[in-house]
Amino acid sequence: MNAMKGSRPARIFAAAAMVSASALIIAGCSSTPAENPSDKPAGEKPAAADLTLKLGSLLPVSGQLAFLGAPMEAGVALAVSQINEADAGVQVELTNADEGDLDNKAYETSITKLQSAGITAMIGAASSSVSKLILDSNVGAGIVTVSPSNTSADFTGLSPMYFRTAPSDNLQGEVLGNQIAEDGNTTLGIIYQNDPYGTGLAEAIKNTFESAGGKVVAEASYNQGDGQYNAQVQTVSAAKPDAVAIVSYEQFKTIAPLLGNAGVDTGKLYLVDGNLSNYGKDNLPIKLEGSKGTRAGAELPDDFLEQLNEVWTEAGNDKINDVTYSAEAYDATILVALAALEARSVEGKDIASKMREVSGGEGDGEKCTTFEECAKIINDGGTADYEGLSGSVTFDENNDPKGAAIGVYEYGADNNNTRIK
Repeated sequence: MNAMKGSRPARIFAAAAMVSASALIIAGCSSTPAENPSDKPAGEKPAAADLTLKLGSLLPVSGQLAFLGAPMEAGVALAVSQINEADAGVQVELTNADEGDLDNKAYETSITKLQSAGITAMIGAASSSVSKLILDSNVGAGIVTVSPSNTSADFTGLSPMYFRTAPSDNLQGEVLGNQIAEDGNTTLGIIYQNDPYGTGLAEAIKNTFESAGGKVVAEASYNQGDGQYNAQVQTVSAAKPDAVAIVSYEQFKTIAPLLGNAGVDTGKLYLVDGNLSNYGKDNLPIKLEGSKGTRAGAELPDDFLEQLNEVWTEAGNDKINDVTYSAEAYDATILVALAALEARSVEGKDIASKMREVSGGEGDGEKCTTFEECAKIINDGGTADYEGLSGSVTFDENNDPKGAAIGVYEYGADNNNTRIK
């Protein structure tokens, strides 16, 4: 993992939006990125760029994923501050909007706001379900969409205008399923939410666990918006599994205590990226010590949280204590700006056509670890290969990141987690 360059004072053009739902008809359409819109002869220094990139972020300020919103927004903000400070040919005007969730549907009004602002690239959405609802509309509007946290396997190769910096749930499910088996569990219960994220990840966990010799003895699903989980807990606890995997978002804070009340050992729960959080501050009436979970991402520099908070609190926000998907959001923003610089264009289709190149997915690029370093390579006529904070972030032919890392975390007596792998 390459260390990150120190942060600088931010110069961010930001507009915050916390909006309520309104109706939006998502029209299906398609678009193909332009091929090599601005190829330059090898070794020849290109003309100086002077680009203004209108970037939007659609991340959760409200709803079930709100606890993930601030780390991701801070990652975007930190990247924008460094891009603008580098003054290397691209200046970013950032417009923020609230994704919400499938219940409050804040994304419906937010996506209209972002498109009306003239954005040509967007970081988000966080939820796989929301991304599915807004992607066709973005493609039709010529907006390249890069999610820092969509993990549904359904997104692999979905559109040439869509990229993600988080790996497919197939990888996370494999890591978690193997961990459950390695811990000596032979039977497993699974509670999962009934959406592309939940069903896909639950299936990957089950397949891996059973391939390792275990048996899933109970499965129970719920729908987003449900307020009661007693039936699901009863189904799973009645099977008396050695361990229980919970594929959820914030609903974990309700489901886990119910499992404890039903006699399930709450030190043998297995969490996923959607609910892996530090619960020490939440006063849960159970102890999670010994429980484990998984989350995408490489180990981060020790001062990364400090750098996030520097730019985040300068904008008037409260400090954050979590870095979940912040590095993926940071990398997504850097890659979009580098692709625009390489294309010498801020049009969405042109940016999309250069995303694989600047990530090292094609071409023979020179490795670099900061926007400033990579921009210098591009401006000097070379090809940049950005090595990100979340990993190598090398996009494959399906616009998925190759070689992504999945971390394993364990809870201590204080109900907070620490990375162990």
